[in-house]
Amino acid sequence: MLKFRPHYFILALLLFITEVLIALFLHDEFIRPYVGDFLVVILIYCFLRAFLNITVLPTALFVLVFSYTLEVLQYFNLVERLGLQQYKLARIVIGTSFEWIDLLAYTLGVLFVVYLEKTKTARRWNRSGSKIA
Repeated sequence: MLKFRPHYFILALLLFITEVLIALFLHDEFIRPYVGDFLVVILIYCFLRAFLNITVLPTALFVLVFSYTLEVLQYFNLVERLGLQQYKLARIVIGTSFEWIDLLAYTLGVLFVVYLEKTKTARRWNRSGSKIA
């Protein structure tokens, strides 16, 4: 079940740094809210794949369901219901505002990961001399 994959860990670390930089220095209306959401699902995916020996699709689906769940919890004002509104970290991690377009950003991020993983697997098969149907 556990297997350390350094390349996924490095990618997760780089994405985490990117997310922090976006949060600290970008206050625009596109990159911070939408590109940040697109990247965060890739970050979570890479983090899970860095430590868990789970295949691509189950990991991707878990990340998507997890992200959707957090977004729905934002709709129901989870941070306020738990009395955590004074904690900035809780507001950042859980989020405070539901937006339908965030679900699209999460979906596109997960689809991008699956596409990259499928492309990587196809290249690996091609290098080994096997034909892909």
